[in-house]
Amino acid sequence: MARWNEDDWPRNRWPNFSYRELVCKESGINGMNEDTMDRLQEVRTAYGRGLTISSGYRDVTHSIEAEKIEKHGRAGAHSTGRAVDLAVRGADAVRVLALALEAGFTGIGVKQAGEKRFIHLDDIQPEDDFHVPRPWIWSY
Repeated sequence: MARWNEDDWPRNRWPNFSYRELVCKESGINGMNEDTMDRLQEVRTAYGRGLTISSGYRDVTHSIEAEKIEKHGRAGAHSTGRAVDLAVRGADAVRVLALALEAGFTGIGVKQAGEKRFIHLDDIQPEDDFHVPRPWIWSY
């Protein structure tokens, strides 16, 4: 897993995403996977508008990931740098979801009820052993 810092973040490769918006909010670490970021940039380029990251990388020490480890024996896709949550709703969420599937995202979580609406995107592969078939779509 890559561990990025502000100086080595490849701004030219992912011009629409900053180091800071993808950093773990609890540990300050940015361990985003390069392939995942390439897919995310592909979605953003095709979408043609800004995307708001509500959650990017989450270190295994992050409270959400620690809870997953306690409950399931393993952390989630965010802890591998292979997942992001995007604050998007309605028709925009449908458009982003379609673009994400075209870009090769294999895990799509949809929360489109209540105030905090988002879609989760990850590109976990079957060989990553997350115990679910891919592609996989679920709702929160």
